[in-house]
Amino acid sequence: MFGSVEMMLSASADKPLWRAVLEDDCRDRDADPAASLARMGRLWQAMKQSETEYDPARRSASGLSGGQGAKMAKLADPICGPFVQEVASVALKMGEHNACMGRIVAAPTAGACGVLPAVLLPLQRREGLSDDAMVECLYVAGGFGQVIAQRASISGAEGGCQAEVGSASGMAAAALVHARGGTPDQMAAACAMALQNVLGLVCDPVAGLVECPCVKRNVMGAVNALTCADMALAGLTSPIPCDEVIDAMGAVGCALPSSLRETGQGGLAATPTGRRIAQGR
Repeated sequence: MFGSVEMMLSASADKPLWRAVLEDDCRDRDADPAASLARMGRLWQAMKQSETEYDPARRSASGLSGGQGAKMAKLADPICGPFVQEVASVALKMGEHNACMGRIVAAPTAGACGVLPAVLLPLQRREGLSDDAMVECLYVAGGFGQVIAQRASISGAEGGCQAEVGSASGMAAAALVHARGGTPDQMAAACAMALQNVLGLVCDPVAGLVECPCVKRNVMGAVNALTCADMALAGLTSPIPCDEVIDAMGAVGCALPSSLRETGQGGLAATPTGRRIAQGR
């Protein structure tokens, strides 16, 4: 497995980055390329199915989630425009589908399941991209996610929400750059900028549930990915290399008190209303 983004970029010197990640996956799992591609293709289809199966009438057991994605989709004249509205709606739908016990793809975790599909599904529809092209995007996202998991963490219990929604946002930013024909260096810059923007984001689930504020944070992660991808494609770079940003994220996660790492004891979970919701479970 790639131990750094720099290693991944070096491996893609003579081939597309997604192909370098595919080959790395085959070595790691002792699989052939066809099997790896088929596996990733199934994950993409599962993301699409999760959106299709979203039911706005369903509510989670806690009553905190349900119907919000559909409300967002119906907003007339959104400030952010129709594309960002669709991105936000899909992010909410995925998070709610998860809270209502629907089938989702952990990308990289269940709590952050809305970020990647929220940017890739609307992009595919808007630009008529093939499923094969989207599978390539998933390899790019997976490559960056693998490095983040190794050098820092993708667990809210270890590193706060920066490790979950933050990691997903960095992965999605890199994937978007690939979808738009960007270079590996631009993918790394997009990921680095996305992670910088959420550095220190705490994990404070109300009542210990992956619903509030988790579902709406997926929207933030998706929109952050969009803007960072555009910045990278415009030629903006990160003064701090992507690997060093990831290392910093890991250090910040370790410095967070346990109350802000998925225990439901700090942040929004510790507010008077948050405590009342927890007591009413």
